[in-house]
Amino acid sequence: MQITLIAIGKNMSSWVCEGYAEYAQRMPNDYHLELIEITPEKRTKNSDLTKIMSIEETKITASIPKGNYCIALDRIGRTMDTKTLAKRLQTWHDNQQSICFIVGGPEGLSDTFLKSADETWSLSAMTLPHPLVRIVLSEQIYRAWTITINHPYHR
Repeated sequence: MQITLIAIGKNMSSWVCEGYAEYAQRMPNDYHLELIEITPEKRTKNSDLTKIMSIEETKITASIPKGNYCIALDRIGRTMDTKTLAKRLQTWHDNQQSICFIVGGPEGLSDTFLKSADETWSLSAMTLPHPLVRIVLSEQIYRAWTITINHPYHR
């Protein structure tokens, strides 16, 4: 099963890269977690943010592997508990369905993009720093997998 995380942002701090890598590397071979980083557009105080979001969303769309089930992450999306994520992850694995998670730039994702996704989830009602989202999501995917195999990590 291929799990892809597509995120706006490159050149993250070492703690972000190390945190994400820690959990991505723990995943077994049949649950491959991959990060695709997209270079953000340059922003100035006079930038047209709608245009920037559109350009970034075009890059995101081009990066989505064919046939993937897409889940956009947004503060106002549906919340998911870890045990439910574990069940969904197992179902996707059993059905050989590849999935991708989308993290937008500083302004988030447009309403149009969110509506085009298969689902929209929220990791928290709080606004999280986007670099931290990579670590939280990779840890939750790892935790969900450990639940499916009854591994003691979750306890």
